[in-house]
Amino acid sequence: MQATIDPEQLQAFVAVVRAGSFTRAADALATRKSHLSRLVIRLEARLDGQLLRRTTRSVTVTELGREVFERAVSILDALEDTDRLAESVKGEPRGVLRLTCGEEFGLCVVSRWIAGYLAAYPKVRVEADYTNGIVDIVKEGFDLAIRVGTLGDADLTASRLGEAEYGMFASPGYLADRGAPRQPRDLDGHDTVVFGAAGHVVELEVRRGSDSEILRLAPRLLVNNNLAARDAVAAGLGIALLPRFQVAQLVIEGRLEEVLPGWSKPPVPVHAVFSSSRYPTPKIRAFVDYAKKNFVTALAGANGQQVADADVRSRPKSWGL
Repeated sequence: MQATIDPEQLQAFVAVVRAGSFTRAADALATRKSHLSRLVIRLEARLDGQLLRRTTRSVTVTELGREVFERAVSILDALEDTDRLAESVKGEPRGVLRLTCGEEFGLCVVSRWIAGYLAAYPKVRVEADYTNGIVDIVKEGFDLAIRVGTLGDADLTASRLGEAEYGMFASPGYLADRGAPRQPRDLDGHDTVVFGAAGHVVELEVRRGSDSEILRLAPRLLVNNNLAARDAVAAGLGIALLPRFQVAQLVIEGRLEEVLPGWSKPPVPVHAVFSSSRYPTPKIRAFVDYAKKNFVTALAGANGQQVADADVRSRPKSWGL
């Protein structure tokens, strides 16, 4: 009678596939490359088949390896869910929370959430990945992602954290030299800094209540990063439409002023998302609750405006976070 497969062997194999190499997988698991190699060799011997093709520079997955990988992920998820269920009974957040989010929102907002979260829950560690690409959190092994904008993945559970609001801002020095616009069409006579794709003319729709105007701007500076746009405006290069979470501190410090109050683009929703197939552990619940409590939509971050506890899914189905 054959022995059952060791979950540690499955974990080693999955880690190598996800990392693309034994070296990176060993770093991720804080173990030795030789140890992972022995585990995968034992798994291949147990299954009587090659799972990985190894070269000096890369590791690729065989056809059998792809089949085993999918099943191994399911098995490890089931084992983890059992641990999650037991942990939820204990109720105390603990372990490693792996999260991913966009770089700009991560640097400006999520980093502050993480600092407060770690201070509140000493038995938790956080591994944060800031990237502007959409990460497959299930395949990459993340507990949750913070996403700004419309959700597109129907297989993820989502909890609404709040909305990212926008406003138009300029430096006091720029406004002293050029004056402040009184209405949106006045921007045609001002230098503007615009976040967007390349082009000589940029169309921008702004609203105030039921009023709406479409502006055709020839920006003095066009950039593909909002943080760069914010810094350019603070340096006096013009007026820009910016997320309030990025400029709150600069407004408090007097380095930026709002222009055309009330005129902006519609707010953008922000969600915490995680796999719908996994039981939400205390560490996930605690982080989502902390983020909701500390989600600030007011211009001055100290106002601490909270959003309604409106939990949603990217597909209609209830859940228990």
